[in-house]
Amino acid sequence: MKTEVAIVGAGPAGLLLGHLLRAEGIGVTIIERASPDYVLGRIRAGVLERTTTDLLHRLGIDARLNAEGLPHDGFALADGERLIRIDVKALTGRNVTVYGQTEVTRDLMAAAPERGLEVIYEAGDVALHDIEGDAPYLTFTKDGSAQRLDARFIVGCDGFHGPSRRAIPASVARTYEKVYPFGWLGILADVPPCDHELIYANHDRGFALASMRSETRSRYYVQVALDEKVEDWSDERFWDELVVRLGPEAGGRVTRGPSIEKSIAPLRSFVFEPMRHGSLFLAGDSAHIVPPTGAKGLNLAASDVVYLAEALTGYFNRADNDGIAGYSDRALARVWKAERFSWQLTTLMHRFPGQTAFDRRIQVAELDYIARSEAARTAIAENYIGLPL
Repeated sequence: MKTEVAIVGAGPAGLLLGHLLRAEGIGVTIIERASPDYVLGRIRAGVLERTTTDLLHRLGIDARLNAEGLPHDGFALADGERLIRIDVKALTGRNVTVYGQTEVTRDLMAAAPERGLEVIYEAGDVALHDIEGDAPYLTFTKDGSAQRLDARFIVGCDGFHGPSRRAIPASVARTYEKVYPFGWLGILADVPPCDHELIYANHDRGFALASMRSETRSRYYVQVALDEKVEDWSDERFWDELVVRLGPEAGGRVTRGPSIEKSIAPLRSFVFEPMRHGSLFLAGDSAHIVPPTGAKGLNLAASDVVYLAEALTGYFNRADNDGIAGYSDRALARVWKAERFSWQLTTLMHRFPGQTAFDRRIQVAELDYIARSEAARTAIAENYIGLPL
C-alpha cells in the first residue's frame, strides 16, 4: 500500500487531520490499533474551544454539534464560600461549547467513508521505519497478515503510549514532565447538572469539578490520593463528598443518581520536543499531556492539527517547505502557553500533600484577587477560550 500521508491513530486528532488533508486532495491512510467501538468507548474531554469548533464547521461535520452542543459564556471558580464567575463572553467576545470528545470522534468517523478517508482499524504491531529519510513506511499486522504502508510523511496521533514518539532517537529528544501527587475520581451520571456552566472548586478537603455532557448527563470529579481505589468509592460516598466540596450554593443543587461510569485518572504535565524529526510529525497527546484542569487536551491537539494541515498542504499543493520546517517551533510555542495555564489553574485549585498554611493563604488571596480584578478574570478568560493561532 502507498499513500502521501500515513497517520497513526484514529482519535480526534488523527481524524481531524485526515479530513483536512483529504479536503485538499492529499492522499491519507489512518492506521488504528483498536476497534471502532473501543475508540468510541473512551470517556474524555467535553469543552471545545473555538479553534476546535471552527475546524468542524469548516469541514461541514457539524450537524450534531450545532444541534446538541451547549454554548457556554462563562464558568465559575468556587472558594468554599462563594462562586466567582468568569464571564468569558463579556471579557473576550467569544464562548466555548460543551460537546463530548466521544461525540466529536463519532462524527468524524461517520463522515470518513463518504469523504474517501481510509481508516484501517485493529492494526497490530504497528512500527515506524526510515523516518529520517524521504520514504518512511509503517509495518503492521491485520487479520493475522503482515502489511506495509509506504508514505512521504508519517504523523503520530497515537497518544502518550503509542509507538510514534518512541521512534524518535533519544539523542535528539527532550522531555519535560511534572507528575502531580493526586488524581481525579470522575463519574458520569444521567442526572441534570447542578449548574448551567462548569464550576471548579477549591475546598479544604480538595478540588472538585462540576461539568456536564448534556442537559441530562453530568460529569463530576473530586481530587483523590493516588493510592485510592475506585471500588472504595460507592456512589453515596462520592455524592456526599462532592456536595461538601462544591460548597453550599452549588452543592445544594446537585441531583444524585447511579453512576454509569467511574474511574480515577492521574494528572501530569508533559512536553516532548521536537514535534518533528525527519519525515515524522507528532500531534496531540503523542507530544504533550496537560492536566484536565482548564480543558486543554483535545483543543491543543486541534491547534496542532491546524498548523500541520497548513504545513502539509503547502508542501504537497504549492511545493512550499517552510511550513513543515517550522511546524515544531510553531506548535510548541502554543503548547507551552497551554501547559502554563493548565499548571496555573491546577496549582490554584488543588490541595497538595505537604501544603503549608502559607501556601493555602496564597491560594485564598489569589482567588480573592481574581474575584475583585477584571484584569485577572480577563487573563483567565483569554486562556480558557484558547489563545490565538
